[in-house]
Amino acid sequence: MKSLHAFLFCFLVFSSISSYSQKEKPKEFKVEFEKFTLKNGLQVILHVDKSDPVVAVALTSHVGSARENVGRTGFAHLFEHLLFLESENLGKGGLDKMSARIGGEGANGSTSRDRTNYYQTVPKDALEKMIWAEADKLGYFINTVTEPVLAKEKQVVKNEKRQSYDNKPYGHTFSVISSNLYPSTHPYNWDVIGSLEDLQNATLEDVKNFYKRWYVPNNVTLTIAGDFDVNQTKKWVEKYFGEIERGEAIPKMEKQSVTLTETKKLYYEDNFARLPQLTLTWPSVYEYHPDSYALEVLASYLSKGKKAPLYKTLVEDKELTDEVDVFQYNSELAGQFMLSVTAFDKKNLDDVMTGVNEAFKNFEAQGISQQDLKRIKAGQETAFYTKLSSVLGKGFELAQYEIFAGDPNYIEQDVKNILAVTTADVMRVYQKYVKGKHFVATSFVPKGEAALALKGSTLAKVVEEKIVEGKEDVFDPNVTATYEKTPSTFDRSIEPAYGESPDVKLPSVWKNKLTSGLNLIGIENHEVPLVQFLLQIKGGMLLENTTKIGVSNMLAELMTKGTKNKTPEQLENAIESLGATIKAYSTDEGIFISGNSLAKNYKATIALVEEIILQPRWDLKEFDLIKQSTLSQIQQQKADPNSIARNEFKKLIYGKESILSYNRSGDENSVKNITIDDLKKYYTSNFSPSVSIFQIVGAVSKNEVTNSLIALNKNWNAQKVSFPAVKVNNTVAASKIYFYDVPGAKQSVIRIGYPALATTDTDYYPAMIMNYRLGGGGFASQLTQQLREGKGYTYGINSSFSGSTNKGPFTIGSGVRSNITFESVSLIKEILENYGKNFNENDLEVTKGYLIKSNARAFETLSAKLGMLNEISNYNYADSYAKQREDIVKNSTTTEIKRLSEKYLNPDKMIYLIVGDAETQLKKLEQIGFGKPILLNESAVK
Repeated sequence: MKSLHAFLFCFLVFSSISSYSQKEKPKEFKVEFEKFTLKNGLQVILHVDKSDPVVAVALTSHVGSARENVGRTGFAHLFEHLLFLESENLGKGGLDKMSARIGGEGANGSTSRDRTNYYQTVPKDALEKMIWAEADKLGYFINTVTEPVLAKEKQVVKNEKRQSYDNKPYGHTFSVISSNLYPSTHPYNWDVIGSLEDLQNATLEDVKNFYKRWYVPNNVTLTIAGDFDVNQTKKWVEKYFGEIERGEAIPKMEKQSVTLTETKKLYYEDNFARLPQLTLTWPSVYEYHPDSYALEVLASYLSKGKKAPLYKTLVEDKELTDEVDVFQYNSELAGQFMLSVTAFDKKNLDDVMTGVNEAFKNFEAQGISQQDLKRIKAGQETAFYTKLSSVLGKGFELAQYEIFAGDPNYIEQDVKNILAVTTADVMRVYQKYVKGKHFVATSFVPKGEAALALKGSTLAKVVEEKIVEGKEDVFDPNVTATYEKTPSTFDRSIEPAYGESPDVKLPSVWKNKLTSGLNLIGIENHEVPLVQFLLQIKGGMLLENTTKIGVSNMLAELMTKGTKNKTPEQLENAIESLGATIKAYSTDEGIFISGNSLAKNYKATIALVEEIILQPRWDLKEFDLIKQSTLSQIQQQKADPNSIARNEFKKLIYGKESILSYNRSGDENSVKNITIDDLKKYYTSNFSPSVSIFQIVGAVSKNEVTNSLIALNKNWNAQKVSFPAVKVNNTVAASKIYFYDVPGAKQSVIRIGYPALATTDTDYYPAMIMNYRLGGGGFASQLTQQLREGKGYTYGINSSFSGSTNKGPFTIGSGVRSNITFESVSLIKEILENYGKNFNENDLEVTKGYLIKSNARAFETLSAKLGMLNEISNYNYADSYAKQREDIVKNSTTTEIKRLSEKYLNPDKMIYLIVGDAETQLKKLEQIGFGKPILLNESAVK
């Protein structure tokens, strides 16, 4: 979705230093690029990477919410939406329609305080098309914005705010912090999304003036990264962008640090929070300030891991929470150092504050060791290479340096700055910005629990929109703008032709099976010096007793909390010192151990994985912490409408008789009854190489992988693991509406679907093809076009088939404005009824174009390649299954799509679940025609 959350530019440390002392020089690492400037001021950065036949194109405008005016906030984010809708030569919905045709990753954008960017990765044969399209958005767009267009997009942004702020636990925290940390005259005083009142009051003239001021070539950077011809690309850039007029000079904004003259304590009773949350914010420094590097290290050391002072005090000693988050939030003009704790149920936040102060005192007494500093830097090296594992990631970083540091080559200085951080620097910035300094403290507590807030807190000002039935602006989305086209030296209405078709080469897959029964599957790839792996142990919740659901989830959590010969802290330090990550998690059908490391540290990393599997520690203290953490998560899920919808939908889809209907975290009763012996029993009975698959991708060979697993193969005893038959509802006889009441909800969360197909079913992939134009194709889908673009009902909606070797559901999911719940459900039902009947050759052409052409970028990243191995190893797909699917797409017909629609999209045989405000929405839903809605929870509504 076009969202300010879609891509958050966080500070990224560039280094290659894990094996170097502070006096040693790091090995040189460069991202080669060429930079030039057009006469109109457009900055262009080109980076060639021919590892995959794809190109990433990013257009970044140096305007975010900080360039707005008081009373006219939210414009930068609004423009992020508007620029996708239409331009003079692409036409209505042009970029999204073109993206679908050319096999693009999905044109998207994001907005921050300081910049707005637009980006997409496409097959290399579509590069000229993308340059043409981006130029049209920049220079030939504003005439297409009309009053109806503006009115509709205001509704979409409102829905985004409801989804991201109003209908979400702790959604208003950042807003309260910003308005109290920064004075009213500071450009960081308001949210990026802006004020709904300002947005509603925005006129067409306001919008056009904002465009003329900021969307000019001399305020924009174009980045192109990937497989392309540099000389030809320069000619295209000059042709399509060169005649766009330069705007007025853009003055540089001065840094605007802030100083608090007092500590501010505020509280708010949050309608969606079940647990109290304390957030502390200190004024700090802007992006690339010399002190920002030491503050990053300070944040990591204080909170991350078993050795962290805040973890030791708040989690282990006082048992007030299961996690502490500290981070340095860098922006162009100023920065903030933030600490956030979500406490356990009924815990007083004054006790949390006392614990924070105790942890700080411990840090002051002990400081940070040289060993810990090197450990933190080791992780930064791996993070650096991971960011650069896609052409889009490389393009983003080059643009980031250009805009905020003035030079894409600032990467070299960035490395030097990180290398220069010393243990003394870390203590110095703590003394300078944190110790004894004023801060903003926000206490967000559940309704009726204000007593849990910090003493001396005053009520925070939070503006909540009132949703009134029938009181929304109406607009006609079909009105066509009439305007005089902007003159050009050539006919811009002609879309450029495709370039040379990319030669899509599927990665070469190797396989092996060890004597223990452990299956290996991998792809050797040396694009970046990284390795990613995933060990899958089949089972998960499927092998649990229904009276103790949550065992495999807790076991996965415990796996990385120490080994027989390493305390939790020692294991964590061993992993981090390698610059590696090793994580364990569970799903309904398995336990997974995932990891990544530098290639040079792979063997040492996998030795730790072996130790985790074969020598569990069974640490009782860690077990108790995990149990408390799980109970807290279950409590939080009960207050989050999206979590409620997910859990209730599972129950309705799978039915009471199926274990798949359960929340794999369990519930309060099951988790309280689980003992560490239950975990040991699961481990002893179900952990076996005979039901496990090791998947690996990266700069390591088949022989190296096989040799690295010799000890694991020898010492991991195989055993027979029996899998019970999984019961799943076969059909839904007749549609019913179920309603879960969340009083006062600003949005209704909708889930519609039924038990459909297993991934291994013959119709599974054809059904996915059929679903592309319904709701699987983003902005190319009918659900999005009608509910978002046509009506402004929602911020996003999608449909999907999801299965495994067991039957999974077909699901339509969305969050809609509360007062149009009935209208949204009715429209979805209508779309389903007519989808197959109206599916035509154009729909088929768009579907084929996207699914075939998108293969060029399907396996670009290590994660994508790992996903490919997962499909092959779990569902017995051929190594070339991507090519086989391409043939299925090519042979698809409208007749086949209609048959599949009739078979799998019957709206009269689906479950309709609504999570929202029953008082205003329940009764009206009877008009859908499926009888009286069934209320799933206690409610004042009768």
